[in-house]
Amino acid sequence: MLNRLKNARYRLLRVATIALTFVLASCSSNDMSDLQSYVSAVLARKGGKVEPLPPIKPYERYLYQSGGMELRDPFMSFARQARDVGREIRIDDEEQKLFANEILTHNPEELEGYELDTLRMVGTLEDAESMWAIILDPARMVHRVQVGNYLGRNFGKITNIQEDRLDVREIIQDSQGRYEERAAAIALAAQ
Repeated sequence: MLNRLKNARYRLLRVATIALTFVLASCSSNDMSDLQSYVSAVLARKGGKVEPLPPIKPYERYLYQSGGMELRDPFMSFARQARDVGREIRIDDEEQKLFANEILTHNPEELEGYELDTLRMVGTLEDAESMWAIILDPARMVHRVQVGNYLGRNFGKITNIQEDRLDVREIIQDSQGRYEERAAAIALAAQ
């Protein structure tokens, strides 16, 4: 009995689906005369005038000068500024000026976002003029670097590339705020 009821429902659903398909198919038409007449009417209209774009306002530069009045720097986090209140860095000798100038003027490079010990040297490339080192970052991306490129978070500048290692000169800051050089190296990673 239950089986017959299921079969009857299935047949009824099948007949309703076929009937609905025929009804929907009969509603369609290939007559597109009303659409063509509408498109013709729209294309026959006279074009309107396009309003000109508004003038571009020139950029007004604002020079922040409140730093000279001993006010809080709005671009430095409050916690860091509170920590650095007692420590004023004075650059009095020529070597310190050179370090500070190098830090401020060099263009940041992609490998400066990683700690030096997370970078791996996986090979070298050499052409007639220069030697390149192949560096693998923690995200497993390969980078080609040469002498003069920066890597690591301590302003590490590549000073020498050899087949088995990469020599780096880092600039670090001691507890008194003075800059000093530190030598580091990245050895060729074992396969």
